[in-house]
Amino acid sequence: MKSIVLTTLSVFLGLFFIFVGSMKVTPNINREMHREIRRNFVQYSKVFPLSKLLNFKMNPKLYRLFIGWSEVVCGTILVLVPGRIKQLANGALLVLMLGAVYTHAALRDKFERMAPSIVFSLMLGCRLVVFYQVQSRQRNKHLQRGGGALQRGSPTSSSVSHPHHQPPAPPTEEAAAEARPKLD
Repeated sequence: MKSIVLTTLSVFLGLFFIFVGSMKVTPNINREMHREIRRNFVQYSKVFPLSKLLNFKMNPKLYRLFIGWSEVVCGTILVLVPGRIKQLANGALLVLMLGAVYTHAALRDKFERMAPSIVFSLMLGCRLVVFYQVQSRQRNKHLQRGGGALQRGSPTSSSVSHPHHQPPAPPTEEAAAEARPKLD
């Protein structure tokens, strides 16, 4: 069973990142916004987190294209791809958004400029929490039905953990004889 909340968050976040990433990569969506983003990345590249650590200057164009394509690819995965890779894409986008929060803080931008990065970081974090809750609920239902590694009647099954629960008695000779097919 899938969660409506999880599916809705995945599609909404995925479409958002496809849109925002596309604006970073191409001017075809909105030329003025693309121009503004290009100017912003000149500033963002100056406070790139690894610049001081690795002693290099980040190229603003490569930085913008890397972030943009990462958002497009991860957004597409959130919308279309099931399984574990979706959680990896969610994690990658969360790292990008936390990096954006760091960048705005390092530039001492106003809170209004930082707020979208904070909000989408929280939404991506919430999506991961919902995913793990749904996964845990499904695993518990599976175990309650007798699936998984524990089989009914095995020494580690739930009957051992409940001392008042007795396993069924083996059939008597008479019951076994009645259950056998008659060959008359």
